[in-house]
Amino acid sequence: MEIREFSFNLPEHLIAQYPSDRRGTSRLLVLDRSDGSLEDSTVNDLASFLPEDSVLVVNNSKVRKARVYGTTEYGGNVEFLFLNQIDSLTWLVMTSKSKRQHVGRRFTFTEEGTVTGTIMETRDDTKVLQTNIPLDDTFFDSVGHIPLPPYIKRDDEFLDTSRYQTIYADTSGSVAAPTAGLHFTQEILETIRARNISIAPVTLHVGPGTFLPVRSRHLEDHTMHTEHYEISSESAECINRAKREGRKIIAVGTTSVRTLESAYSLERNEVVAGTASTNLFITPDFTFHVVDHLMTNFHTPESTLLVLVSSFATKEQIEQAYTHAVNSEYRFFSYGDAMLIL
Repeated sequence: MEIREFSFNLPEHLIAQYPSDRRGTSRLLVLDRSDGSLEDSTVNDLASFLPEDSVLVVNNSKVRKARVYGTTEYGGNVEFLFLNQIDSLTWLVMTSKSKRQHVGRRFTFTEEGTVTGTIMETRDDTKVLQTNIPLDDTFFDSVGHIPLPPYIKRDDEFLDTSRYQTIYADTSGSVAAPTAGLHFTQEILETIRARNISIAPVTLHVGPGTFLPVRSRHLEDHTMHTEHYEISSESAECINRAKREGRKIIAVGTTSVRTLESAYSLERNEVVAGTASTNLFITPDFTFHVVDHLMTNFHTPESTLLVLVSSFATKEQIEQAYTHAVNSEYRFFSYGDAMLIL
């Protein structure tokens, strides 16, 4: 298949630039795969659509303030996106004006000049940066910015510190939010628990690949970005017990889907606990072993995420749902409305 088959026309005013006034009040489009029917609802009513005794799987990764501005020895400003920590002093980063950032170039990241970094290596679209001291969340919280996606055409603001973060985020490492989880409030989680639905956290640190376009014409030629995940033994047992008992697994977000399906062992017929990396690219020929239902946001045209949801439902059902969402003026992308695929 060609990536252009996963395109659609989206009026620019439907791309959400800010979150809803109150968390949990966004609209929810419910797609029933059994008959292709669509129902307009709200996230506040999410629990009423979920089967009792099921398991809701959420990604508890926390967004790091990973966008940091460095100053060159000549006084110029360069934007850095800190992706992954290689060792205590070395990071994989992306930079603005990337072709100009040569090996050996040095940057200062604090006004006092106490934190510096030097580019040691170029790797495709990324750089290897060595810092003079170890960096931790205290550093990023003091000088960093929330790495809003490129389709949000504004600088980060104070409200993004909380709203571009799920309420259950507790493991720092993502450069993008697992956005389906942004809708949840404690009250919504309580209504879900009231239906005897267990909530199982997993961790997948979202990388920049979630924003990068598919550059290959054909899906089979695309190399998926690698992301790191972790599933605790408690969450794995909760999920595996539910599968053995015929209860449903509901994934919150495409990151939860990729985590669960990556951790599934065909030999053992279960989700395996532990820490690993995945570059799983879910396409229409994929067989889902774990996930039964999916809550997700609306995704960008020609993206791996749109391909994933078009594989979970059918391509025709997603096209119909997205047409309905556009015509009904749903809000799209990270700060937009949500979709539940049953």
